[in-house]
Amino acid sequence: MADSTTQSITIDAQPEAIMSVIADFPAYPEWANAVKSAEVVADGPDGRASQVAFTLDAGMFKDAYTLAYDWAQDGLSVSWDLVKGQIQKAQQGSYALAPAGTATTVTYTLSVELNIPMIGMLRRKAEKIIIDTALKELKRRVEG
Repeated sequence: MADSTTQSITIDAQPEAIMSVIADFPAYPEWANAVKSAEVVADGPDGRASQVAFTLDAGMFKDAYTLAYDWAQDGLSVSWDLVKGQIQKAQQGSYALAPAGTATTVTYTLSVELNIPMIGMLRRKAEKIIIDTALKELKRRVEG
């Protein structure tokens, strides 16, 4: 897997509130502008989604893909890997939550590889835009 891109944001909420928004996949189209649909296709033994199918339309980047999720028992992180995609050949990502008093620092890490060749610098720039947008939308949803 290629190098990943990481960014953090502080959200004025406790980790449980943030993780409940992250885990509510059917609601993603309500607050994550590029997500047109998100459907849980398999649940894990803990009742949380273990696989989710997404339809994404972020302008030039459109894809239908499925991610497999791994939820940390302490409720402070979740990671995922691509199961299948149309234009993606790999995706790895994670949210890590760190309580900071009444707020929480959320760190998002993402690495995406496409089926089409892309210069590393452009890929990292695209990842940064995706992460920046996702964190701002998450903050707005949780705090709103």
